[in-house]
Amino acid sequence: MGRAYCQGVRYRLVPLDLTSLEALAAGDLGAASARCGTDLTPFIAGETWLWRLRLGQLQESPQDLEWIARPAVALEGTDAGRVVGHLGFHAAPDAEGRVEVGYTIDPAHRRRGHARALLTETVDRLEGDPRVHLLRASISPDNAASLATIAGLGFRQVGEQWDAEDGVELLFERVV
Repeated sequence: MGRAYCQGVRYRLVPLDLTSLEALAAGDLGAASARCGTDLTPFIAGETWLWRLRLGQLQESPQDLEWIARPAVALEGTDAGRVVGHLGFHAAPDAEGRVEVGYTIDPAHRRRGHARALLTETVDRLEGDPRVHLLRASISPDNAASLATIAGLGFRQVGEQWDAEDGVELLFERVV
């Protein structure tokens, strides 16, 4: 994943290796930042549930490492040089070429277009990847911000599912 463009803002998505994931899962912001060469934020370190989930996943599916969440650093604009959130996929593409995107913007950086810019960049990147045919997003019907983020990006609702932690989620897909 490379750079996103929206309102003149570009992003660098920071790859995480197993050692940096272990540090994040342990809440060790200093070690994780040193390992990945980026000043990560307390928000990123606070997402320990995500980093623990992905570490467990990688034990069974090491090929998912290239696809999981990465901290997003704004390179331009008012948030330049700051980690504004993270974006990645739940896993590598499945047998049908489907990947599910996940993204979260640090509350301190919300309502500035970061989620839409990162998602737009992701769609652009996936259009050139022969391993991916469908991009999925699952969103709570009450999450107006995420519903607005995907609006106009070619997603269409294809159903809904029950998530044990989040309850009802609307399923959206976009052909890439």
